[in-house]
Amino acid sequence: MKKLGLSFYRRDNVVQIAKELLGKILVTQWNGIITSGRIVEVEAYAGTPDRASHAFGGRRTARNEIMYAKGGFAYVYLCYGIHYLFNVVTHTRDIPHAILIRALEPLKGINEMLKRTGKEKPDHTLTKGPGNVSKALGITTIHSGHSLLSKELFIADDGYKFAEKEIFSSPRIGVDYAGKHARWPYRFYIKGNPFVSGKPN
Repeated sequence: MKKLGLSFYRRDNVVQIAKELLGKILVTQWNGIITSGRIVEVEAYAGTPDRASHAFGGRRTARNEIMYAKGGFAYVYLCYGIHYLFNVVTHTRDIPHAILIRALEPLKGINEMLKRTGKEKPDHTLTKGPGNVSKALGITTIHSGHSLLSKELFIADDGYKFAEKEIFSSPRIGVDYAGKHARWPYRFYIKGNPFVSGKPN
């Protein structure tokens, strides 16, 4: 298993990067406790021209400033005051592209994930949906700005690849406010995978 390097994140095509994240492994190691899962659902956000992006129109706040950094950092925000959502920052400085990790297939540390989420058994709800992903892996807003090259939080490639016929796209979820941009097919997911969130697929 090899940690993804900066060259993976610092490319200009956020849609391509999002699609290539499918099958990669998101890993956290907090206080020596490792949890990980294979990425099975993502959404791409294309920065200032994208009405669904937090950076639409060049908006900059204390919360989203990390989106304007060079690719290879985590952007974590609190949604509805309840869920922490983990995003991967891509591209280069001042071009705020990001990719939301929406679902994982759990690999390591499942017992710890159960403790963090308060679930009794490891069914498909454990890491289904972006809020559950962050909860299961112990990710919160304190990790926003964290380098994805660190030993505590990173994405790795173990050589596994989903077949092209397994990869589907759709409009993103929960961004109806974005008008016509809400219809952009920037969500990518593994067809039939039980951990995929949102509408039946």
